[in-house]
Parts: sequence; C-alpha cells; structure tokens
Amino acid sequence: MTGGYPHADIGLQRPGVSRGLIDVFEHRYLLTLIVRKEVQIRYRGSVLGWLWSYVKPLVQFAVFFVALGVFLRLSNSIDAYPLYLLAGMTVISFFTEAFANGTRSLVDNAPLIKKIYVPREMFPVSSMIVAAINTLPQMIVVGIIAAVLGWQPTALGVAAILLGFVIVAVLSTALGMLFGAINVSFRDAQSFVDIIVMCAVWASPVMYQLSMVRSTLPDWAFTLYLLNPLTPAVELFHYGFWAPLDTSGSDQLPELWLFAGIAVVTSVILLFVGQLVFRRLEGRFAQVL
Repeated sequence: MTGGYPHADIGLQRPGVSRGLIDVFEHRYLLTLIVRKEVQIRYRGSVLGWLWSYVKPLVQFAVFFVALGVFLRLSNSIDAYPLYLLAGMTVISFFTEAFANGTRSLVDNAPLIKKIYVPREMFPVSSMIVAAINTLPQMIVVGIIAAVLGWQPTALGVAAILLGFVIVAVLSTALGMLFGAINVSFRDAQSFVDIIVMCAVWASPVMYQLSMVRSTLPDWAFTLYLLNPLTPAVELFHYGFWAPLDTSGSDQLPELWLFAGIAVVTSVILLFVGQLVFRRLEGRFAQVL
C-alpha cells in the first residue's frame, strides 16, 4: 500500500496498447473463439458444410487435369501427374485462402473492432488458422492417393512437407497483415490481392514442371523465380509426396533445401514488415471502419 491507496504499487498499462503478435499468443483462448466463430459462420446454413472445403479444390483440379493432363498430354511426360498437380494445388489453395481472407478479416470484423479492444492481429492470424484447418484434410487425401500409387513416406519427405506448410503459413500471415491493414483505408488493396491470388497458381511449378522453367529462362531469371517463397514450398510438397514416384528424377531441384531456407527467411522478414505496417496503421482502424 502506498499513500493510503491499496494496490498503488502495481504498474498500470495504458489500455489499447498492442504488443503485436505477442498478444495473439498470450490470448490463445480468445484466438480459439475467433477461429471457431469464423468456421461456424462460414458453414452456417450449409447443407454440405465442411465438404465445401473440398469441392472447389477438386473442381479446379479436375479442370486443370483435363486441360493440361489430357488435352496438352502432360500426363504422358510427367510421372503420376495427378498427384503432382494435386500436391501443388494443395499448397496454393492454402496460400490463397489464408491470404485473401486475411486481407478481408479486419473489414469483415469491423463491428467487433469498433466495440471493444482486442489484439487486431488476431483476425489475419485466425484466417490463416482456418485455412490451415481446411488444408490438413486435403493433405491427408493427397497422402492417401500417393499411398495407393505406391508412395512410402520417409522422415525427410515428411519434414519437407511440414516445412513447406510452415513457409506458406508464415508468408500468408505476413501478407494478410500487410494488405489487411492497408485494406482498411484503401479498399483497392483487396482487388490487388485478387490479382496476386489469380497469378499465384501460375507463378510456381504447380501445373508444369520446374525443368520447363529452367530450360526456358536465363539463369538470373530462373534464380528470381526460385526466390519466390511459394516455389520452394510447392517443391517441398512435391519432394515429400511426388518425388518418390518420379522414376526419372529429372525434375528434382538439387538446391531445394537452400532455397527453402531462403524462403523461410524471406517469409519471416515479410512478417516483420507486415507487423510494422500493421502497428503503424492500427490506431486508425476503429475510426476508419
């Protein structure tokens, strides 16, 4: 007791001051509630419910497989092409869902942001977690298909899959925070994100083999292509699921682990930048929304 007032020696903290992602992890229970709310809202009144998480990716897979695998006959030149395509599309689906929903998350939760203070980073982080929840069953399906085709998992292959998953999780959270903060004041950011999402599937070796890019681009351009964090992430999934079934071995990247490490560093740097921009713009969120 100091000066006759109880508890006056307890340090006070100015309300509404965020410590960024640290607050998100310290309020894990609140994060769980937000994730649960987003999942329930997404499938409220839906007949198929969770099955919708598979309908869109499977329809996209069917369209691309018929167009590329059958009509352009990539199935004849790429071993286990359906598995190659599905593994890569799982990565891209995770990224596009987490990134796009993270960008919209602050605007979509405007009523909550205007009423009470919560660490605002929770909203893009929760969007990433919801996307991850939807992606995990898809990965199980890819694993089952691979096993039917004769795939036998290895410790290094599983590690590659997990590393690719982590890269996409960090990258999509970083970009979701960055563009989500900008989208509060400038809704054009959401349209720009839609363009990025549309191009993402073609900017990494999902539909085509990496060897095709290597043989077409000059060395410096191919290096820039590999510096896209999504490229190593997709290749890590290919390494884990598809490479054991590739009899030629011609499309495997010798520098995979090097560029995977660069992708991790790049994603972490972008997360730091996204946090800085988020903190800079956060004070105006409630007012603008």
